[in-house]
Amino acid sequence: MADDPVAAQIGPYQVELEEGRMYAWCACGLSERQPFCDGKHKGTGLEPTRFKADSSGTFNICGCKDTDEAPFCDGSHNML
Repeated sequence: MADDPVAAQIGPYQVELEEGRMYAWCACGLSERQPFCDGKHKGTGLEPTRFKADSSGTFNICGCKDTDEAPFCDGSHNML
């Protein structure tokens, strides 16, 4: 059974993404490279969300790990 993720921060990370590039969003909250995965999820039962950026620009990536639209912020941090 998976452990619950840890909120890395209450609010999104604003990050620059490059169109066509693959990314791995940290779903566990333990990564030291937030909001991206650094492998610290091993043993938690949680896995990163891998995604390809559809376009280049600044995006709000979830920091609370409670979004329903992973990896993007959906405002769930406002309910914590």
